[in-house]
Amino acid sequence: MQRLLTTAILVGLLVATAAAFAVTERLKLTKSPLTRGTRVSKVFSPTCGCARGHANVRIRLRRPDAVTVQILDSGKHAVRLLVDGVEMHRGFNTVRWDGRTDANTRAKDGAYQAEIHLARQHQTILLPNKIVLDTTAPEVRDVTWNRDTFSPDGDLQADFVRIHYALSEPAHVNLYLGGKRILHTLQHSQSGSFSWHGNANGRVLPPGSYTLEVGAVDAAGNSTPAEALQRIRLRIRYIGLAAPRIVASAGKRFSIGVSTDAARYTWKLGGRKSFASGPVLRLKASTRRGRYTLTVSERGHVDRATVLVR
Repeated sequence: MQRLLTTAILVGLLVATAAAFAVTERLKLTKSPLTRGTRVSKVFSPTCGCARGHANVRIRLRRPDAVTVQILDSGKHAVRLLVDGVEMHRGFNTVRWDGRTDANTRAKDGAYQAEIHLARQHQTILLPNKIVLDTTAPEVRDVTWNRDTFSPDGDLQADFVRIHYALSEPAHVNLYLGGKRILHTLQHSQSGSFSWHGNANGRVLPPGSYTLEVGAVDAAGNSTPAEALQRIRLRIRYIGLAAPRIVASAGKRFSIGVSTDAARYTWKLGGRKSFASGPVLRLKASTRRGRYTLTVSERGHVDRATVLVR
């Protein structure tokens, strides 16, 4: 009798194990109600005033269902009920979260997850992807540059300025001139450098002094506030004469300073012209008294001065 009972128990255990295995295998073969294409926003900022001001929960249903979507915090506590038993069609459906809680307060910065409940299929799915709520703007902690004066004339001599930066977090760097953004870096790093070739609004700027502002924008869309931008002052020069007017004696030599980084440049005085180099241009005045124009040029950039011969 004992042997028969033991045998019956063993058979029962085997049957139960086989049944459990069959259920497990059947569950493995059951297709998920959410198909490829289901995704959530990685990071957003409800205070950025930009396209990343909300988070998208984009789900793709295999079949229509009554869907409930809620946001959970890192402790798996419900923060916001986005939709409750809403009928959704097969395919893509998108629900947005504005960063508010059920109490209509702004949720704290941190990582969240979306939980999906499908009523007719009696399934609740916690999406593994994190939604990061970030409202902290990046700070520009340090800015240095390699030269104060440069000439973006394409002669390979000081054609650009190299600006080095350090930020409080990885972000894209923005360069502003007169309150307008003129450069946005492709790299998204906490420190690095970029080059500015003196261009703004699709053109190279004329000679002069310019005050630029350096800021940053992070992945959530938070931008460095205007009052926290770092300012740098740069001077663009091409070629220039030291004075707009020169007085020289007839037939005598005179000198004038030339501001340029070009290896050589062209000069023209009256009917004469030639090439010169260096920061000082020495020429011989005409033997005839009168007013003459001295022109210096380099790669299309020109400056002029009046020469009075007495």
